[in-house]
Amino acid sequence: MKRSLKSALEVSGIYLIVLIMFVLILYPLLWAFSMSLNPGTSLFSLKMFPDNWSLEHYKWLFTDPSSNYTLWYKNTLIVAFINGLASVCIVSIVAYVFSRFRFIGRKNSIYTFLLLQMFPVLMGMVAIYLLLNTVNLLDTFTGLILIYVFGGLPMNLFLVKGYLDTIPRDLDESAKIDGAGYLTIFFRILIPLASPIIAVVALFTFMAPFFDFLTPQIIIRSPEKFTLALGLYNFINDKFANNFTMFAAGTILIAIPISIVFLLLQRFLISGLADGATKG
Repeated sequence: MKRSLKSALEVSGIYLIVLIMFVLILYPLLWAFSMSLNPGTSLFSLKMFPDNWSLEHYKWLFTDPSSNYTLWYKNTLIVAFINGLASVCIVSIVAYVFSRFRFIGRKNSIYTFLLLQMFPVLMGMVAIYLLLNTVNLLDTFTGLILIYVFGGLPMNLFLVKGYLDTIPRDLDESAKIDGAGYLTIFFRILIPLASPIIAVVALFTFMAPFFDFLTPQIIIRSPEKFTLALGLYNFINDKFANNFTMFAAGTILIAIPISIVFLLLQRFLISGLADGATKG
């Protein structure tokens, strides 16, 4: 009886924590969505449940010539797709090298990546700014993408390398006996088994340009090259008269491409986990 009571209390506590976390996450999202449906632009007259809700702010984002929202959306999608693709390719290859090969300087290189992982990219932003200025990559998507790709390389490298280390080397040896080369082993064996962690890296690197504000603020200068985070900021500063409702509508629409990418990668994540479980 005491054991069943203890189990019931543990389950109730878990559900209570999940409920609290759900409320903490849902509440600001609900407010943002309701703000986007409120008429007007003032922050102080907003209601959680507007009396006369309207989709005029969503329409304004795509139809008003002064909005530039579609341009910012396109810029962010370009940066996000290239960043995700480049990060997955570079991180996978580098992680494969560190996981499967032994070479001079390997241990020191791992320690270097570990040390770099402890410091945020913004700590070296002055040096990065001067370097990009030297090679004429300021105010370009190329410079911004390079910062995203190589700035997230240390953390993503350890994620993928740690996952590859859990895959038995016997698979590599068996493939070598059958005549497979290093690239065949990498693409035909390791990549399918490591698809869960690769999907995580792809999702996180795709999401980064949608939410990052400081890096584009430092690198990008031309308004026509703004990303969504940088462009939406202009809706709530003094110059643009504090359009909080337009800002809320723009932030809600950010979730669409992220949700689509998550749903696409979820299929690979589940299949990768199933294959790894049956083959292990």
